[in-house]
Amino acid sequence: MPYCVQCGQTVGTSDRFCAKCGTSQSGGMASAPGRAHDFWSNISHRNAALLCYIPWVGWIAAIAVLASDRFRSERRLRFHAFQGLYLFAAWLMVEWVVAPMLAFPVSTVGFPVYRTISQLLHLAILGAWIFMLIKVSHDQDYHLPVIGDLADRSVSEQRP
Repeated sequence: MPYCVQCGQTVGTSDRFCAKCGTSQSGGMASAPGRAHDFWSNISHRNAALLCYIPWVGWIAAIAVLASDRFRSERRLRFHAFQGLYLFAAWLMVEWVVAPMLAFPVSTVGFPVYRTISQLLHLAILGAWIFMLIKVSHDQDYHLPVIGDLADRSVSEQRP
């Protein structure tokens, strides 16, 4: 079954334009014979954004989206890719910096409190990932505090 070369919507074999985005389909069908199969040619923008927020592995999809020529001019999708990438970076900062710093308590009485703080930070980031998966699945944009501003700045610094 052929798909639109721009948005990934299913199109008929004789369709010249995509019914969803209006992109010309002449000679550029994603499933045209003789053309190498490209994973990103069959995926919609919403699904690509969803992949960027999968906990612990979404960074791979985010980097692939940012490196893909197909999504180079898609500001909204690139925002989600950067935001997903920064969420993963926040997870790594908590995992590699904050948690080890809190693992050495000043007193043995305070140890459970320190451990709880790092666990709460991990839980907050996991909650942000799940929250963003829900928002993106409903085609809603949401800028997370601090991370959303960083992602927005990163997108605006990119050249189309």
